[in-house]
Amino acid sequence: MILELTIGILMLLILGYWWSIKTFEFWSKRGVVGPQPVPLVGNIIDTIIAKKSIGQLMQEFYKNYDNEKVVGLFVYREPVLMLRDLNLIKDVFISDFSKFSNRPIKIFEKAEPLSQSLLHLGYNKWKPLRNKLSPVFTSGKLKDMFNLILNCGDNLQSVMDKIIDKNNIIEVRELTARFTTDVIGVCAFGLEINAMNNDDNEFRKMGKRVFDINLKKILMFQFKELFPSFYEYLGSFVDDSKLTNFFINTMRQTMNYRRLNNITRNDFLQYLMEIEDNPDKISNDKLTDSFLASQLFIFFLAGFETSSSTISHALYELAQHQDYQDKLRQEIKETKEANDGKWTYDSIQNMSFMEKIFRETLRKFAPIPRLIRESNTEYTFSGTNITIPKKTIIAFPVYGIHYDPKIYPNPDIFNPENFSQEAIASRHPMSMRFAYQQSKVGLIKILERYRVDVCDKTDIPYKINPKAFTINPLNGIYLKLTKL
Repeated sequence: MILELTIGILMLLILGYWWSIKTFEFWSKRGVVGPQPVPLVGNIIDTIIAKKSIGQLMQEFYKNYDNEKVVGLFVYREPVLMLRDLNLIKDVFISDFSKFSNRPIKIFEKAEPLSQSLLHLGYNKWKPLRNKLSPVFTSGKLKDMFNLILNCGDNLQSVMDKIIDKNNIIEVRELTARFTTDVIGVCAFGLEINAMNNDDNEFRKMGKRVFDINLKKILMFQFKELFPSFYEYLGSFVDDSKLTNFFINTMRQTMNYRRLNNITRNDFLQYLMEIEDNPDKISNDKLTDSFLASQLFIFFLAGFETSSSTISHALYELAQHQDYQDKLRQEIKETKEANDGKWTYDSIQNMSFMEKIFRETLRKFAPIPRLIRESNTEYTFSGTNITIPKKTIIAFPVYGIHYDPKIYPNPDIFNPENFSQEAIASRHPMSMRFAYQQSKVGLIKILERYRVDVCDKTDIPYKINPKAFTINPLNGIYLKLTKL
């Protein structure tokens, strides 16, 4: 009996080991080089144990294979092809985009009802939904929202005056997150959230809840990646029901109130109401509350997290480079004076040095350290003998490229002149214009009234939080603000 049990256990262990490594010949068979994977976890052990963020890890692989166009990696057991060559990257994301239009992000309708966002959908459902939501990001609609953003900026100044009177050492990451939460509230939900003045604000709590990293979240994420079908089967047992219910209930209550009182607004929620009234234009399936709320949820996260990160990181660099800060403040002053002391959508769009500061900040602190796509057909990369099958995952190492000295000389140094006038003339992606606009308003409102300096609590050099999914500071961003 003991012998049979021992043999059975050994067989299970051997079978488990074989299962954990059976995909690891994928790249060697195709002549693609890459680091040696570890059974079960592939090449991301340093991320799993929170030693390095995914951006740092991808940057390391990018550096280690300097002479290669592509690098074969494994994320757990899944083969992932990391592109190093800029021409191949352009092929995937521009020339042959139709062959890589899907993101390999799983939707868990039961376990994560809010995962059904525009970013996660397959191409056939993504395209009609994108076309329906795109009008909210046009210049005309952004101009309509501009005064709402500006009002939030005025409130930011008022709140900062009160804070600085008590203590001029401020953790700007939290401050800017509250500002962008207010902006998203009024522009997406049509609600006056007032997170700037309310420490107990529910929207701000939910924002923190999403990005708070703890052991439970880390373990659940590993479990989801390794056993996605079982994770979905568990359904409501693993769902963050408080988060899900908050966004669904807020959306539904606001929609019902508008319909009952015949209220129409030019905001994101209004477009979702139109989609709900005409679901056949998106899908033959019934559009559920969780599907609609997912679009609001991703708009909320992308809007407040990306923008607050950009503003606070720009302040971090400007505090260390007073010459750039003075030059930007002068441009702010001259632009405002040229428009009779008022801010307009177009006047901010035409601020060239602001744009350079903004783009250099996004280079050094890319909100998304990597981009991923999935091939929807067999594909051979031009100039190579590498052919990948359908459903192969492709990774674009944003962080690695942004710190490549061959592309950006002295990449660790903040230098707005990395971007020429011709470069900054290129248009931003439509979906990101809103986030960029509120970021610029926030930065203007701070710099036109305050000087920003480093202090004893400022981390120099910058320390990345290895547990975070995005580029985030390990200890916050503390700066000294002095009223001008």
